Amino acid sequence: MERIKMVAARIKTLREIAGKSISDTAKLLEVTEEQYSKYENGQSDIPISFLYAASRVFNVELTAILTGEEPRLHRYSVVRKGTGPTVERKKEYTYSDLAYNFIHKKMEVFEVKAGQTMPKNLNKHTGQEFNFILEGTLKIMIENNEIILNEGDSIYFDSGHAHAMCATGGRDARFLAVII
Repeated sequence: MERIKMVAARIKTLREIAGKSISDTAKLLEVTEEQYSKYENGQSDIPISFLYAASRVFNVELTAILTGEEPRLHRYSVVRKGTGPTVERKKEYTYSDLAYNFIHKKMEVFEVKAGQTMPKNLNKHTGQEFNFILEGTLKIMIENNEIILNEGDSIYFDSGHAHAMCATGGRDARFLAVII
């Protein structure tokens, strides 16, 4: 919860620096003012799709919102196992940023751990997404379609369509998520 409050404070600061009202920012990010206020005040879990959109609206790297530091590397970036900054998304997801220190990225790359509970609200964000299952079995809902993926399987989809995922088979799943 402390990590969410730190991320929320960064979003508020970015909005204030940009000289935007809560109302204007909520419209830009396609959420209600009430939901935006909950995100900005750390009263609600903040979806990674929202953070990604906020980074675009405020013209900063997603890393700056997640960690408070700007990425610096431009030739290559190595992230050793277990060292990428993580964002816990309720009990359903934990994201670990695998390219956090590379500046001007064209895509976001995460290792995601999915729990066994399907989120009630589906996500959607601009762009496309690629998921590669590293461990376990993953059920993905894209609109009204249910897809089961096993270790070694992958899916590429338009992330503008509502989607969510959860592990099945009695254990959590890990997958590589690339968001463009």
